[in-house]
Amino acid sequence: MPAVTIKPGIHWIGVNDHTTDLFEGLWPISREGVSYNSYIVKAEKTAIIDLAKSIKVDEYIDRLNEIAKVSDIDYIILNHMEPDHTGILKLIRELASRAEILCSAKAVPMVENFYGITDRVRAVENGEELDLGGKKLKFFMTPFVHWPETMMTYETGSQILFSCDAFGSYGALGGGIFDDKNVDFDFYEKEALRYYANIVASFSTQTLRAIEKLKELPVSVIAPSHGLIWRNNPTRIINLYKQWAEYAKTGGKPAVTVLYGSMYGNTGAMMDAVTQGLTSTGISVDLFDVSRTHGSYILPSLWAKQGVVLGVPTYEGRLFPPAAHFLDLAGRKGMKNKKLAYFGSYGWSGGARRELDKILETLKWELVDSFDFAGGPTMEDFKKGEVFGKNFGNVILDNQ
Repeated sequence: MPAVTIKPGIHWIGVNDHTTDLFEGLWPISREGVSYNSYIVKAEKTAIIDLAKSIKVDEYIDRLNEIAKVSDIDYIILNHMEPDHTGILKLIRELASRAEILCSAKAVPMVENFYGITDRVRAVENGEELDLGGKKLKFFMTPFVHWPETMMTYETGSQILFSCDAFGSYGALGGGIFDDKNVDFDFYEKEALRYYANIVASFSTQTLRAIEKLKELPVSVIAPSHGLIWRNNPTRIINLYKQWAEYAKTGGKPAVTVLYGSMYGNTGAMMDAVTQGLTSTGISVDLFDVSRTHGSYILPSLWAKQGVVLGVPTYEGRLFPPAAHFLDLAGRKGMKNKKLAYFGSYGWSGGARRELDKILETLKWELVDSFDFAGGPTMEDFKKGEVFGKNFGNVILDNQ
């Protein structure tokens, strides 16, 4: 794919990654891929904004050279130091030896720590402007969206906000790079929520601060470091991120995520009855097997929904390990203000509930209801499970 013009003198020169299996070494993207969006702003002077991971270097440089010679680059602007944004910095700096690296003050030592570069590196201040001669860039510090050194860059004439990880998504760019040109818009919106829940959720307070800080800024285009460029309706992704960030306080919308696991089918059978009771209330339900579904795909549902049903057996006197591992991940990602209902089977004794109580104390989730049963469920147990699900669904709906 050649370089793509966003506005006159401003171009996308990023690369698509279809071969990495795990983003950050954690989150599956083998099916979805991801883009590393890099931009070039050309006026009397030329600046690159963000770079890319150290893959497809030849492709990246060819795309850059369509717009300007690498050796003619005047500024390399680093909104964020994470290596998926800066992996090719050392090479680009060698090819553009006279270029000045601009970044936040907190990023300056990171440039040295990651790449051993100390010369021609300068920190910019919040609100500082850079005149390229015909185009002007302005810098805004947005710490912890999602690292402490993160900033955003704004082109004042075209009103383009190069927003770094904010407003980004998983998903390689296929069929177009803009929100009004891509053939599968719903896919990118879904992957934006997964990206938010996986990458940004822990920093929701800081995300809201950044949105508030920039709310008076006229924005015609949102150009993030990953995913679609929003030029048709940039307000849409801003509002989505604001909504998702606010879920950290509200716990999400009145809907339910069902997490279950079953060793020999007994808890799984009860899950069907509980889910039947839930859906009878008309509430929206997502269902995941915690033994077979990577947490990356569960976190978006959990983040967006207030209610959680956990149906897993006791395992050696404790909580079923895949469920314990996932709840630990949820805690690490700041999943708060949830209401939970628990059920499960046990063999010779319970114990899962005792460990769950300790976990919920740390998570600060509210346990609304629970029940367990020995061995296989009876018809009475199934009836109890259906009522259990129905009651919990009504609790969540009544909490609107």
